[in-house]
Amino acid sequence: MVIQVQQSNHPHAFNAIGLAGPTASGKTAIALEIAKHWSIEIISVDSALVYKGMDIGTAKPSPQILNSVPHHLIDIREPTHAYSAAEFVKDASHCIEQIQSRGRIPLLVGGTMLYFKALRDGLDDLPVANPLVRMRIEDEAKQKSWPSMHTQLATIDPATAVRLPPHDAQRISRALEVFEITGQTLSSLFGKTSKTSMDLPLISLEPQSRAWLHQRIEQRFTQMLGDGFIAELHQLRQRGDLHPDLPSMRCVGYRQGWQVMDKNLNDDIPLSPEQIKKWHELGVIASRQLAKRQLTWLKSMPHRHIVDSDGPKVTEQILKTMDNFIHIQKSNVK
Repeated sequence: MVIQVQQSNHPHAFNAIGLAGPTASGKTAIALEIAKHWSIEIISVDSALVYKGMDIGTAKPSPQILNSVPHHLIDIREPTHAYSAAEFVKDASHCIEQIQSRGRIPLLVGGTMLYFKALRDGLDDLPVANPLVRMRIEDEAKQKSWPSMHTQLATIDPATAVRLPPHDAQRISRALEVFEITGQTLSSLFGKTSKTSMDLPLISLEPQSRAWLHQRIEQRFTQMLGDGFIAELHQLRQRGDLHPDLPSMRCVGYRQGWQVMDKNLNDDIPLSPEQIKKWHELGVIASRQLAKRQLTWLKSMPHRHIVDSDGPKVTEQILKTMDNFIHIQKSNVK
């Protein structure tokens, strides 16, 4: 059975349609096929594509693709700035309203599952960031290391610590910050939503064969390195205002490349074949780990409509699902 329709308690009328899946599962190609059959505009659901100047390592759609179908929430931030789930919900909601006003269908496409969840289920009632508290935590981490801070978090909030890698500086810092500001753990605050949610039927590209996905990930990372990823990261490092602790530079592929380049004595010296091989190895491993996390997120979304991304006639099945969604929507509007 190629399509598995999960039960949903939400009404059939929807605000937009989502197309999600792990990295390298074929989302962009499928979205372009959908655009051939319906009048859509694509809203990117990707925490890396928001950054300017990060094109090759994020597998950003080419200028030709971006010009062929209207795209939104791509290249909207400098890599020096963070972009939160709350900002995404605000921006995506505005895009959805504007696209609908033009008589088009908003299609949300990407792999940042937190963004999908925040848009569909609402945001948890968490405190806003406190720069002073965050700075103090980061200073402490510089002295002790992030794995040490992770150990500290485990004593405060074991439920959050167990799902975070010891080097996930951004999320460890946020969890400690929330506890210091509120006196409550991050895990205890999850589920206390203060924002309204929207109905968002979700098509989920999920491979049955993990080996199939791993092969595609390796092929894509090899292609990115061949297409100029090394020069792209070198140029970003030459800016002088970026560092490896920024959310942008912690993106998969960039973090590993930065580590490899840091071991080079001089940025003007080209990476050796051994260094490029190491970057490739680390990048592929990190991409596979990302895909695993994305699939775990998807499994927690019972409303999704699963399509085997490595199965036969994938495009036909998705077009059929889209047709069903749109038919139901038209029926509810009448």
